[in-house]
Amino acid sequence: MSDLLIVFIGLAIILYIFFVLGTSRTAILKGYSGFPWFLFSVILPPISFLIIINKSKKDKSLEHKVTFFEGIVMELTQPFVDLAHTSRALLGVNLSYVLEGLTYFGVVGLLAIFFNDFIGLDDIDAGRMVGILTAGITIAMLFLGATVDWIGLRKSLLIALSLMLVGRIFLTISPEVGVPGLWNSAHIFAMLGIFGIILGYGIYQPACYAGVKLLTNEKTAAMGYAMLYALMNLGGFLPGIISPPVRKAFGIPGVFWVYVALTVVGIGIVYFIITKKATEKALRDANQDADGNQKEEEKDEMAGLSKKEKFAYYIKNFPLKDLRFLYFVFILIFVQTLFAHNWLTIPQYTSRAFQGQSYFGIPNFIEDNFEFFVNLNPILIFILTPMVTALTSKKDTYTMMIIGTFVMASPTFILAFGPNLYTLLAYITLMTIGEAMWQPRFLQWVAEIAPKNMTGIYMGIGQFPWFLTKVITSIYSGWFLMNYCPSDALPTDMNTETMWLIYGFIAIISPIGLILAKGWMKKGFKVKHGDNKQ
Repeated sequence: MSDLLIVFIGLAIILYIFFVLGTSRTAILKGYSGFPWFLFSVILPPISFLIIINKSKKDKSLEHKVTFFEGIVMELTQPFVDLAHTSRALLGVNLSYVLEGLTYFGVVGLLAIFFNDFIGLDDIDAGRMVGILTAGITIAMLFLGATVDWIGLRKSLLIALSLMLVGRIFLTISPEVGVPGLWNSAHIFAMLGIFGIILGYGIYQPACYAGVKLLTNEKTAAMGYAMLYALMNLGGFLPGIISPPVRKAFGIPGVFWVYVALTVVGIGIVYFIITKKATEKALRDANQDADGNQKEEEKDEMAGLSKKEKFAYYIKNFPLKDLRFLYFVFILIFVQTLFAHNWLTIPQYTSRAFQGQSYFGIPNFIEDNFEFFVNLNPILIFILTPMVTALTSKKDTYTMMIIGTFVMASPTFILAFGPNLYTLLAYITLMTIGEAMWQPRFLQWVAEIAPKNMTGIYMGIGQFPWFLTKVITSIYSGWFLMNYCPSDALPTDMNTETMWLIYGFIAIISPIGLILAKGWMKKGFKVKHGDNKQ
């Protein structure tokens, strides 16, 4: 029963969130004050939910104005309400995406340990393999992202998921069909598997985002992207409750076989739900105006330009010529290393440095259930992002970038006090709050400063430092693990405190760099690029 405790905890968290948010939303819709019902549901979640469900709706004349807190609750729950009323094709995209989020985060969280224990690589080489996967996906998106434009949404998703299915099968069977060791047959098979996942994901994620754009209109686009974001984070949390019991019973390859099966389910969802008929209906609905009439396609303002004129326009406004833009995106690399450590360092850290520690009367609670803690970030992002966004929406973007990166970087120093449950939870929670403060504002800023018809290339270049972060962090993370958190040492012989102290000094460079450059960066910062005359 103790082996299943983490499953019960994970399911309890999901149910708790459902009852609290469900109670609050229902109370607001029935005309009651949401905050008292929220407090009631925090203490007695199922009981409060049953009571509010059975209460009658207030008379309209007695309804109160929606408060700031109630607005957050409505924003947080709206994507899931909208999911029930969306088109069949968009529902298929979302169901596929939540399964793929579960599978991707589940695999990547175990990948370094898999290469350690089953392929026979040391921490340095195992970290590089994870880096190849994550960075390779970023590169693959640049070259394969246009696939959906060429062959359509349904075919793109089927091809992508089929490639990932083959890749995951190769990765899973590699220890059985090959000889372990660096560049031996097991390693080659595993690398072929990673290559298949890279190719598939390079098509899959751009296709999903293109699908949302294709199957929604101006009114429903925000809802569509919000659903995709919320479900991705929900999927990212689920490995934390699915993986531990399976891994204890069948090992990491057993967990990978579960993810292979889920990939097959994902293919079935695309094939049977995102049919040609369902897609055509969704496209017709998305292309209607408020009166139900079909809209005319918007004219492309650059369509009349010659190739030479288009090229000159792109060269004139190319983002690499904007020094402030370059500084802004590259100074963030230092704090973004903490994202990469979620799968390059945290899995090994929680499975090694917590050996012998007992919590809730259970020996090795964190060590045996490390996936749960590795995957806490997505569920916290799901809860915290709308709250933080609502609280800070009127704040200056650059100031929020400074505060957010500082809040994200600072808790790394908490881990320098040593491995225990409370420092780990404090780190994950505070880091996630910081991420929720600055990450959405960064994407907003990049989109706002981009010249007309160049948003895509600015967003692409804006994400390039993220690719560099994955590569750079994967190069040195393995060395730090081998020297400060080795797999063959007792926790008393490790020095994880120094490792996290160094990582803290690396991450804190970003807010310091933003502060030092504030005067230079703020010149024209609020002015959109196309209107900037400086």
